[in-house]
Amino acid sequence: MRESQFSHRAAQESLPLRDAFAVLFFVSVSMLFDPSVLIERPLQVLAVVGVIVLGKSIAACALVLVFRYPLGTALTVSASLAQIGEFSFILAGLGVSLGLLPVEGQSLVLAGALISIATNPLWFSLIVPLQKWLHAHSSFARGLESRDDPLAELPMTTEARYLSRQVVLVGYGRVGRRIAAELDAHDIPYVVAEQNRELVEKLREAGNAAVWGDAADPAVLIQAHIARARVLVVATPDTMNVRQMIETARTLNPTIQTVIRSHNEQEARLLTQETAVTVFLGEHELAQAMARDVVQRAVSMAVPA
Repeated sequence: MRESQFSHRAAQESLPLRDAFAVLFFVSVSMLFDPSVLIERPLQVLAVVGVIVLGKSIAACALVLVFRYPLGTALTVSASLAQIGEFSFILAGLGVSLGLLPVEGQSLVLAGALISIATNPLWFSLIVPLQKWLHAHSSFARGLESRDDPLAELPMTTEARYLSRQVVLVGYGRVGRRIAAELDAHDIPYVVAEQNRELVEKLREAGNAAVWGDAADPAVLIQAHIARARVLVVATPDTMNVRQMIETARTLNPTIQTVIRSHNEQEARLLTQETAVTVFLGEHELAQAMARDVVQRAVSMAVPA
């Protein structure tokens, strides 16, 4: 389902199950892991970790750069792939059962996996310092860093109607698509800011203006021309970064109107009080629509005395 239109919904609703399975996963892995391998074969363990962390990261970085993405994107992808997960355990177990891999080899794979998973946050924390160091000491790195992601900015051929007095629509999920359809019906220009690259590609193929990236990053809203927009619509249920979006929008465009959605009544109340935006609470709007329908049916079916 990750590549379908329900990917965000599936990810959100599976969070409790993910936490439960994470506990079971690490408990089961620890039962397979033999800690003595760290003492008996330290060099082999370091070699396995080196292949996982350095080998995969370098290969991923090179591949991303070949596709002409910026250096920052390449480093982020490299850090995210500097680990191996449960599939390696399945392969190692299958290799042992078929006699293709010794038990010691399985222990080395498990040790490398656990170490790479445990150290992965460290590699992410080193992305920004490494990027700054490369920028300061290498002109080649500066050239790679200056590359433009073709989906992270609007094409030069974008019509002027999408660059001024437009609506900036953050999120193109179930709610965002319906809002976009209504804007299309009234011929109101809009620019979509979406984190799903495939959706952005499809929108551009259909002739819609769209930029890829997290709208909490000011650069994404800048590329959507928020400074000249008339309305910012945050159609994603994520309220963690919505304040950053609002702050960026109002810094660049003090008169912009903002409409957001929320599923938390307390959060909606705080956002309304603190940021003076229009907040639509999902359950509240649904209840009102259902109530109106029920009242209309009841009145129309009422029989005069």
